[in-house]
Amino acid sequence: MYATATGSSVSMFSSRNVSNAYRQIDVQTGVNGASDHQLISMLFNGYFQSIGQARVAMQNGNIGEKCAAITKCVRIVDEGLKASLDLKQGGELAQQLNDLYEYVTRRLTQANLRNDVDALDECVRLLSPIREAWDAVAPGHNDAPRAAMEIRA
Repeated sequence: MYATATGSSVSMFSSRNVSNAYRQIDVQTGVNGASDHQLISMLFNGYFQSIGQARVAMQNGNIGEKCAAITKCVRIVDEGLKASLDLKQGGELAQQLNDLYEYVTRRLTQANLRNDVDALDECVRLLSPIREAWDAVAPGHNDAPRAAMEIRA
């Protein structure tokens, strides 16, 4: 049996986990009525926006804003993206994403502690392809990218 990241067949994302994880990180805009796919997209948007805010704050020496922005990034990754994975149903792909999210969380923490813009840039490089793939498998898009995301469950 095949599983896709979009929810057809068995999914590596639990619908309940996605909704709960998103709400736990205090992001309110557009949550009501959003699909699971849209919620994950919103998490990615918040992540990249917060990375940008952290970079600017870091460059301006604003420690409070830098800490707040990086903390938000960590929460989005850990309590949002990572928590939305269904490791039982998602197989190897879900486990690899889980491991990637753990690594990104560590690098964000290091970036915060060391004022390391390069670590922020690494975190952007690591999650950009995941975001692009997620956008490519959005409901209503061409089925070819979606087929590329299929995994054996």
